[in-house]
Amino acid sequence: MTITEFRKPDHPVNPMFIERWSHISFTDEEISDEQLFSLFEAARWAPSSSNSQPWCFLYAKRGDANWERFLNLLVEGNRVWAHKAAALLFVLSANTTVHRDQVLPLRNHSFDTGAAWASFAFQAHLDGWSTRAMGGINLDAIPSALNIPKDYTVEIGLAVGRPGPIENLPEKLRGREVPNTRRPITEFIANGNFAW
Repeated sequence: MTITEFRKPDHPVNPMFIERWSHISFTDEEISDEQLFSLFEAARWAPSSSNSQPWCFLYAKRGDANWERFLNLLVEGNRVWAHKAAALLFVLSANTTVHRDQVLPLRNHSFDTGAAWASFAFQAHLDGWSTRAMGGINLDAIPSALNIPKDYTVEIGLAVGRPGPIENLPEKLRGREVPNTRRPITEFIANGNFAW
């Protein structure tokens, strides 16, 4: 069964939205700086409120001086498969912005950073790479380990790699290497007042 046979939209959308999914099996292929920076470029052009652009991506490529440090900031359940990724990232958002020489709270920082991460993920998919967002990260250790200022929020961890065969995974994880479905739009939209 192909992914488009498994995932069926109820309304017309570009196939990219159906075909992209978050693998946990990766090959050992390395990612070039040119390719990785193309993904960052896609994130750069994401929309943000008042053009605040609050996102920040910290990265390590497999084999570089930061790789083990980044890998060890994931929970064990993610390290089991993420060690084969080509790059690991932590996505941050700035909690404040400067407007007319004043430092102001930025209420929409997480929302806007989500748009940048989505742009990154869709560009990766278009280029034949896969991304996996991870909530299973060591939130207590990351700020000091990566010298992150207090006015930034660590949003997610992120793995990037070429999708690999299911056999690359330990037996107990192979059941997770399938695309999932989505709830129907009728469960998250309402014309007018909140309806749930």
